[in-house]
Amino acid sequence: MESITEVLTKEPIVPFSILLVVILTVPYFFERLRLPGLVGLLAAGVALGPNGLRLLQHESETMKLLSDIGLVYLMFVAGLEVDIEQFRRTKNRSIGFGSFTFLVPLIFGTIVGRLFGFGWNASILIGSLFASHTLLAYPIVSRLGVVGNEAVTVTIGATIFTDIGALLVLAVCIGIHAGDFTIVKLFTLLGSLVVYSAVVLFGFDWAGREFFRRTGGEEGNQFLFVLLAVFMAAVGAQLIGVEKIVGAFLAGLAVNDAVGEGPVKEKVVFVGSVLFIPIFFVDMGLLVNVPTFINSITSLSKATWLTLAVVVGLIGSKFLAALIAKFVYRYNWQEMLTMWSLSLPQVAATLAATLVGYRAKLLTEDMLNSVLVLMLVTATLGPLITSKVAPGLRVAETSPEPGTGSLDEEAGTEDHPFTVVVPVSNPQTERYLMEMASLLARHEAGRIVPLAIAKAHANMDAPELETAFQHGEMLLNRATQLSRELGVEAAPLQRIDDDIAHGISRASREQNANVIVMGWGKRTGFRARLFGNVIDSVLWASHCPVAITRLLDSPMNVQRILVPIENLTAQAVQPVRFAQILAEANNAQVTLLHVCDRRTSAAKIAWNRSQLALLASKWVPQSNLDIQITPHENVVKAIVNSTKPSDLVILRSKRQRTAGGLAISDVTTQLVQQLTSSVVMLGEPQRTLIGVSSNELLRKAAPNAST
Repeated sequence: MESITEVLTKEPIVPFSILLVVILTVPYFFERLRLPGLVGLLAAGVALGPNGLRLLQHESETMKLLSDIGLVYLMFVAGLEVDIEQFRRTKNRSIGFGSFTFLVPLIFGTIVGRLFGFGWNASILIGSLFASHTLLAYPIVSRLGVVGNEAVTVTIGATIFTDIGALLVLAVCIGIHAGDFTIVKLFTLLGSLVVYSAVVLFGFDWAGREFFRRTGGEEGNQFLFVLLAVFMAAVGAQLIGVEKIVGAFLAGLAVNDAVGEGPVKEKVVFVGSVLFIPIFFVDMGLLVNVPTFINSITSLSKATWLTLAVVVGLIGSKFLAALIAKFVYRYNWQEMLTMWSLSLPQVAATLAATLVGYRAKLLTEDMLNSVLVLMLVTATLGPLITSKVAPGLRVAETSPEPGTGSLDEEAGTEDHPFTVVVPVSNPQTERYLMEMASLLARHEAGRIVPLAIAKAHANMDAPELETAFQHGEMLLNRATQLSRELGVEAAPLQRIDDDIAHGISRASREQNANVIVMGWGKRTGFRARLFGNVIDSVLWASHCPVAITRLLDSPMNVQRILVPIENLTAQAVQPVRFAQILAEANNAQVTLLHVCDRRTSAAKIAWNRSQLALLASKWVPQSNLDIQITPHENVVKAIVNSTKPSDLVILRSKRQRTAGGLAISDVTTQLVQQLTSSVVMLGEPQRTLIGVSSNELLRKAAPNAST
């Protein structure tokens, strides 16, 4: 009689259900232990695989299919998240540093392979594993406001060169390993690669632009087009005898411009990061032979020395490449260390290529184990070094970009008065929104545009449309009455649109709005995470700043405004400016809060205080300004402890990338969940909230609020 385990493993839906449970629970518990979630996924694969409970089998058709999709998706997202514009701005130096950080590790890796008895083909493949890198620490430099430093942009741009180079080397090595490989076949493969790459990069780019232009706001069809592009590219790569991950990465680069930083990209990355990519990491865990793995990192066997050589060789070769760039381009030591730490982590391309080489039996199990150790070490060490050295980087002083500086940088003229658009749909929150808008409009001698959107129907005489119109009229009448009480001009506007978010964005553009003031919506569950909500879509599409508010009391009653500031950049001016407007209206105190490391010296704290005072002096009178610097090991706790229930906390939101398609937790997410006071988050044009979709923030923070 068959055991229950044998019966369950025969049903394809069972391992898929197990995988969903793992993805949902394991990363959460590991992150609570301050360990990366992907480590938990690898550990789960080990525990559930052949060396553990045997609930999952690497050889099963279900596992192979889902893991392959995850592998393709991982490389596609890696290409999709490359910043093409940054590469274009610094392409010469990016190619230069890309050459250094590709060739030096390639040579080191090849030497390591030869020293441990690998053939030339396998050794060169090992070298290519060293050559690529994953920008795991990008969120750190983005949060610190130092992305504009040339050394950082050059390193980001170099990612294109290293990843493409590593994947091309992989393609050639796998082709040679397949046997019966001649010089003629080598040149045939290289020629096919060139033609194929041109077709994907230029053909898919053109097709993507045309499709997105013609389909307008049809996000569902655009999402399907992107998926079709990646899997067609993967199949095309296999047809010319190249690994599918090469095609997936090129497809990511090809549709990069067409997708842009919009909601379609958010959905594409979301699907990969919550489902398929985690399954790939679980499958990697299934390949780990626990006794062999433990032996390779604990005993003084050949496997142990191989692991040590791989880790030391990679770290040393990346350091040498950054050192060469320092002397060639005359960077300082901090910039050199930042370039080294950014190019250190080995996750996406390295793991993908390793799995391909292992499946082709070109790489041994010892090499697979060594790469897993390498991933864990570099994924931890790289971001740690970046967080220590990047804060001291210098960025060329520039005036704030539109939407990042003062709210009145495009202040109204006689023909175009300063305009605050207020979407209204909930009578319970309408008054506070109007009061917030009136404070801004009165300060800038502008006007308020209360906006009601009626969702379009196929028939313009539909009863539902008439009901929506009546509801909108009622809200607009209330808003007009409120504006009279508040002494601000109002120009109520009702419009019909097939999508509420698009209606808000289009009306704001038509009204030449300077800022949009919105409440937080109810749609915060799984459907909102998958398909987005109104706030997400407005943030992506808006041409002006968006103030997303959770107001527990009238903004006219605020006595203290707390503005947490992490770094001293020109972009930090916007929340300070916003606080100054509210402070002038209420004679309130503005507190700038900076949380520093507990080990920060007294001299450094004094310097930070003087810089904060200098930053705020232009906007906030010294009599109403308090600067608070708090040494603490936990930024979230420090801010929450400094906040009173009657305070108004102003947070700046900015776009943050994911690394390899894996979601990265952040301070703002936790803050919005834990703060018990009123909160305003200022969204930059065409940016989402810090680190995650606003759905993720609002799902826990504002379950009962409505726009």
